[in-house]
Amino acid sequence: VVEQRAPKGRLTSQLAPPVKIMEHFGVRSSHKLTAEEVEKASVSTKRVVDPSAIMLDMGQNLAGFPEISVKGRAGQKVTMVVAESMTAENAANQKQTGRQHIYTYTLKGDGVETWHPRFSYYGFRYIQLEGAVLAGEPNPDKLPVVEDMRSCFIYNSAPEVSEFDCSSPVLTAAHRLIRNAERSNMQSVFTDCPHREKLGWLEQVHLNGPSLLFNYDLTAYLPKVIHDISDSQRADGMVPSIAPQYIIFQGPGMDAFAESPEWGATLLVAPWMYYETYGDDSLIRDYYPQMKAYVDYLGTRADGNLIDFGLGDWYDYGDFRAGFSRNTPVGLVASAHYYMDLGYIAKAARLVGNDADAVKYSRLAGEVREAFNRKYFNASTCDYGTGSQTSNALPLFLDMVPEGTRDAVLANLIGDIREHGDRLTTGDVGNRYLFRTLADNGLDSLMYRMHNHYEAPGYGFQLKFGATTLTEQWDPRQGSSWNHFMMGQIDEWLFRSLVGIQSDPERPGMQHMIIRPSVVGDLSHVRGKTRTLYGDVTVEWSRASDGKITCEVAIPANTTADLYLPGDISPRKISSGHHIIKN
Repeated sequence: VVEQRAPKGRLTSQLAPPVKIMEHFGVRSSHKLTAEEVEKASVSTKRVVDPSAIMLDMGQNLAGFPEISVKGRAGQKVTMVVAESMTAENAANQKQTGRQHIYTYTLKGDGVETWHPRFSYYGFRYIQLEGAVLAGEPNPDKLPVVEDMRSCFIYNSAPEVSEFDCSSPVLTAAHRLIRNAERSNMQSVFTDCPHREKLGWLEQVHLNGPSLLFNYDLTAYLPKVIHDISDSQRADGMVPSIAPQYIIFQGPGMDAFAESPEWGATLLVAPWMYYETYGDDSLIRDYYPQMKAYVDYLGTRADGNLIDFGLGDWYDYGDFRAGFSRNTPVGLVASAHYYMDLGYIAKAARLVGNDADAVKYSRLAGEVREAFNRKYFNASTCDYGTGSQTSNALPLFLDMVPEGTRDAVLANLIGDIREHGDRLTTGDVGNRYLFRTLADNGLDSLMYRMHNHYEAPGYGFQLKFGATTLTEQWDPRQGSSWNHFMMGQIDEWLFRSLVGIQSDPERPGMQHMIIRPSVVGDLSHVRGKTRTLYGDVTVEWSRASDGKITCEVAIPANTTADLYLPGDISPRKISSGHHIIKN
């Protein structure tokens, strides 16, 4: 027993929709472990496996718990060990996701009893059933009989508002992987994984923010996230890397995890994404003091207007085990985000009517840009930092590149991608900036080649491996988790570029939108839908064998859109209703 103080603070009503059982999955297949497998599994799992063990494949990795319907005598016990992978002996493998996580049900002996846990959950696909037999199987030991077993998929009940499919099986399935990983980690906070940590790492919220906003109604959920960040912010303005901060990173080597500028940036970036999507600037107005305090805090960490701490481009890709940034300098990534934060706070100052702050932070942003280019830009090669993809994509995306050199820096970025066989080397942070930089510069065809395949790094390799949720690493065999959504930034490109649905930066809220589908590679059709505050927006295009394009667009009442089809220089003006346009 640990004595605790009473809760502090002000009691408020629940802000976000509740977490519920949203889906169920039945048994896909079963395997009765042999005596040899039981013996070996007891050693490999460091747990005595019961001789009755049966492995159940539920077909879908998820966050949740098992639900059992069982019949037997009072006092008999049934054990369920859940896991997202199996050992070589076909037993539940919790080695990398936190062991021992085990459910045990004691029967009351009253006919068929149905039970599931209520106060814990775990990430799993497989259920190792012990102390029971499946209905219809031999039962010489008179064990309890399992009439039914289901996986309960729990996630936040914020409404799902999107659909996506296209003629590429890889991209269609990639969206499904991302969606299931987002759901699994969309609890009362956006978590990193549903098993070993369950921590609210913040970088995912803004780096995957467009995907989340395309896929879900976050009108209630995202304000709760920003409220959590504000509650976790320190008196000196520091924003920790997780919120709520229910674990403190202390000790040797923990500083980079405790606070990282790319993670803290969510406090400034997410409210603007919310504004662009819903036309609601309340998060910017309400949390302006907290945003300002964080930017000022970063200024206290600066040396010559640059900062150099944190995790950098976490989990970047190369011939090494992913983790701390290896391809790109940490200081380059941190300082670029400091510059980005200054741009957002200057915009926020103008929005709230604080002209003095707007001038102050705009001037400081200019000084950071100058210092950044002095330190990281090589004028002779037109490369930033190490010349890695993140090194060049970040300043291109943030418009930090010296005048007259943008084309050369972009050419270096493209050249590096081609040197790697049209593959990425970016990580958790760099992915979004790489993808957006390519898309914003008319390079959607290159994006398509980078992702429409079954090799690592790529979503197709995870599909070939058999993943049903997005995994922590491009090669699932190298990672500790098979249920992360941090690498899901391509979902923004699927909706924003392939489907073509974009907000108008001059008119936030999606009452007026831009629709600009990209027709790339060998794609023959794309269909996508998302819901705005005014109703559903659906775009579907197809390409005939002669190259002619037919585009169907449906936008809700009281909305308008500028539609650009390939080759269009000026927009086609459309209003609410259903439109069929041939090009």
